[in-house]
Amino acid sequence: MHDTTAMLIELGAIILALGLLGRLAGRVGFSPIPLYLLAGLAFGQGGILPLQASEEFVATGAEIGVILLLLLLGLEYSASELVTTLKTQYPSGAVDFVLNAVPGAAMAFLLGWGPVAAVALAGVTWISSSGVIAKVLGDLRRLGNRETPVVLGVLVLEDLAMAVYLPILTALLAGVSLAGGAVTLLISLGTVGAVLYVALRHGRLVSRAVSSDSAEMLLLAVLGLTLLVAGLAQQLHVSAAVGAFLVGIALSGEVAEGASSLLTPLRDLFAAVFFVFFGLHTDPAAIPPVLLPALALATVTTLTKIATGYWAARRAGISPRGRWRAGGTLVARGEFSIVIAGLAVGAEPRIGPLATAYVLILVVLGPLAARWTEPLAHRLPRRAAHRTPAAAQPPKEAAPAHR
Repeated sequence: MHDTTAMLIELGAIILALGLLGRLAGRVGFSPIPLYLLAGLAFGQGGILPLQASEEFVATGAEIGVILLLLLLGLEYSASELVTTLKTQYPSGAVDFVLNAVPGAAMAFLLGWGPVAAVALAGVTWISSSGVIAKVLGDLRRLGNRETPVVLGVLVLEDLAMAVYLPILTALLAGVSLAGGAVTLLISLGTVGAVLYVALRHGRLVSRAVSSDSAEMLLLAVLGLTLLVAGLAQQLHVSAAVGAFLVGIALSGEVAEGASSLLTPLRDLFAAVFFVFFGLHTDPAAIPPVLLPALALATVTTLTKIATGYWAARRAGISPRGRWRAGGTLVARGEFSIVIAGLAVGAEPRIGPLATAYVLILVVLGPLAARWTEPLAHRLPRRAAHRTPAAAQPPKEAAPAHR
């Protein structure tokens, strides 16, 4: 009874604090994600007042938060749009990998951690946070922008790449034989392929099976199917987030619209819990010793992510303003980076604090970059233009028809 009472008190305090922080962020026109993280740091390991009774519930809620974030992201896409994205944006995925994985691998070698740690840290710096970015796009009301499909395309390629990368990393960390690693990889690829096939060929049947005129029945069916597929995907060495994303792809039409409206409040609640959970499990005392390498790595990969988004958006014919917005939106790192670091700490314990500091920096900087990269990039040319004689100034570019 005492444990239950303490858990209820802690959960109530956490949710109330999230509501107040979200309200404060809304009043100043700022994303609440950094505030959620700082709240987690304050009440986590080594914080002001560590929470213990509600730790298990918060951990489960954080898992559900990531799953719902990716489900809602998948509902924005149809299966045919996913295939088109894979066909048209794979060069952007290749550029993304080269520009953002190489700095992480290079840092691991510079620190003398060896090749396995280099593969792990490359993944930490490579993968943007689909969860954070999905939340930021919603907060900034950019889901309808012309550059948003480009951003989502890069995220889709990264999320699907995790189905290949994570089994390879797990095999390297475990030191298994080449044959064992190949079997794990084939299982992962087969699982993703099977779900994609169902989404492409039988998506209407899936939508029809969960469709209901009752909001309650629709909510239960979609949420139950998502959690079931996510759990099975994780059991088969595929990320639960990828499984949830593919469920969102499979649903279409009125089912997707109804599920999106019903699940959005749940997503916002559990996504906030996820960001708090991340902060709760970060010891502030472990951050200062690795702060300089983390800052250096964050600086480099912020620039490379902006370059990735800019290049991908330019390739898609987006206006310069949209290119800068796309680049700034991709900066945040989060859930996948933490998963990768968690797998790697057994082989190289020093990677944990570095990855934590790195992700914490970029998960705070990411929403700021998404909001301010484009206006900052266009402020410099304007200042230069003020010093140019009027006759020499080029004609103003017409405003784009779509944001």
